Amino acid sequence: MKIGFIGLGIMGRPMVLNLLHGGYPLTVWARRAESMQPLLDAGADAAASPAEVAEGVDVVISMVADAPDVEQVMLGERGVASAGRSGLIAVDMSTIRPAAARDIGARLLAQGIDFLDAPVSGGEVGAIAGTLSIMVGGTVTAFDRARPAFACMGRNIVHVGDSGAGQVAKAANQIVTGVGVLTVAEALNFAARSGVDPARVREALLGGFAYSKILENHGQRMLDRNFKPGFKSWMHQKDMNIVMQSAHELGLCLPVSAATAQMYNAMVGSGLGEEDSIAILKLLERLSGGEGGS
Repeated sequence: MKIGFIGLGIMGRPMVLNLLHGGYPLTVWARRAESMQPLLDAGADAAASPAEVAEGVDVVISMVADAPDVEQVMLGERGVASAGRSGLIAVDMSTIRPAAARDIGARLLAQGIDFLDAPVSGGEVGAIAGTLSIMVGGTVTAFDRARPAFACMGRNIVHVGDSGAGQVAKAANQIVTGVGVLTVAEALNFAARSGVDPARVREALLGGFAYSKILENHGQRMLDRNFKPGFKSWMHQKDMNIVMQSAHELGLCLPVSAATAQMYNAMVGSGLGEEDSIAILKLLERLSGGEGGS
């Protein structure tokens, strides 16, 4: 199976390397030529456009910023669909609105291209380790054909349902992780402002029902004040906006998600957008008159 990959950022680059390590022939394209070079050095071939990527592969994967980018690389001028490859499988592993995924999938299907929305969770660490959680929407037939490639990039690979279902699962994931990061930051800030060692509080919480991967991993990073981005705050802002837009379309009440979305808006507005989402601790500290800027 020959694979094409579009989008070589923080997540895309290590995902391509894992596909190369899995023995798959890879053709890549990115807007910036310098993004491609490390992967060409590792054995991938370069293409001049998304259409050229699609010309010689069985599966083409995109990992880009948002729905307009997915639409452009899949359906725009010199996009994947313009290659005229009926029977091709197009996979988008970005995080976009479920409604946008369904629309893009329907438009690709009209041109004979199967589409899978397959967003991921696990961040840069998971992308490098090949341990991503991959949530997939689309037909079972297309999923079965693409699954061996998914297995090079992730461990927990779930076919959730029809087109758009993968993005629904990812939105749910971002509710849990977004609220979770904010909750852990609140708890640690509460401990510190109460004059109690937050590291000891975290240690105590890890042994009870408050345990979570976020408390274990991100909680330690907060204590270490390691805000190096693996998942930037502006990206979590975008994802929470997807949650709230989808809730509006469905007429749903998501009060905790709404409050969390506002906090990520405040992070970006206060200049923390390029830092990891766990830097929400800094925002809470500023609001509480604490450390905040370190």
